[in-house]
Amino acid sequence: MIEKIIVLEDVDPAIFYGVNNTNMQLIKALYPKLRIVARDNVIKVLGDETEMCTFEENILKLEKFCAEYNSLKEEDILDTIKGSGPSAKSDNVIVFSVMGKPISPRTENQQKLVKAFDKEDMIFSIGPAGTGKTYVAIALAVRALKNKQIKKIILSRPAVEAGEKLGFLPGDMKEKIDPYLQPLYDALEDMIPAQKLKEYMELNIIQIAPLAFMRGRTLNDAVVILDEAQNTTSQQIKMFLTRMGTNTKMIITGDLTQIDLSASQTSGLIQASKILKGVKGISFIEMNKKDIVRHKLVTQIVDAYEKYEKEQKTKTESKNIN
Repeated sequence: MIEKIIVLEDVDPAIFYGVNNTNMQLIKALYPKLRIVARDNVIKVLGDETEMCTFEENILKLEKFCAEYNSLKEEDILDTIKGSGPSAKSDNVIVFSVMGKPISPRTENQQKLVKAFDKEDMIFSIGPAGTGKTYVAIALAVRALKNKQIKKIILSRPAVEAGEKLGFLPGDMKEKIDPYLQPLYDALEDMIPAQKLKEYMELNIIQIAPLAFMRGRTLNDAVVILDEAQNTTSQQIKMFLTRMGTNTKMIITGDLTQIDLSASQTSGLIQASKILKGVKGISFIEMNKKDIVRHKLVTQIVDAYEKYEKEQKTKTESKNIN
């Protein structure tokens, strides 16, 4: 009789054990010769050495499966322990949501973003609201972290004041800044179980910070995403891009129709697009209205604003001629 302790490092124990511990009850029933006690992320096993080795091997397989798909069902456990292994999922899937739903590229340009991520170290993804620029970028970063290709994810946004002054918002600096970063939190919460996400953030494996916090850093072994890059100045985006270290990929997303900078400031994203196009190792993905995957009204809103802006431009040009 020997004792073995297995620590679940890559999964949320609540998902692994199942609702009301149903998964663990099934596992215990499949290994009647072993005494199994599970608490928090630790599984303690007592029994025959040969049986123990088989048990540990299958638990590690189940842990890997659960970490990848954010779910573990009775059929997955039975398939693994009976030797056939869990059923394979679609190759097109980037990651699985916390509800176990596949997150895949849904348009041709989203697919281009996924392919560019595999080939290049720096990608600019530019397009209108609702095209999935940020969501797909974060999914790619989560996949890289799950596959242990990187050690951390760093997400950043410029904290541009659009309507509200930071000084008038309640709370300390973190509480003032967090509203700007909420879309990034929302995407992460879709893809990583709450307990695991909290752990990652406490350990700085996932970092979310305003762009100003990037100064002076060298970012190694990471996927780094700069969101809302149209609201960076020329100096800010240059500072950000030159933070790139070894084994690091950068994704820069932005919408050139939603620039909140003052009229006297040039968007760093516009300038970077002109300067860096053609540089080897940098890819530019242009999203458009066909890539909008939100409510159908979003496409109609984008169309209406484009039409209005063209009309205003025509009127201004006519006045200048006269």
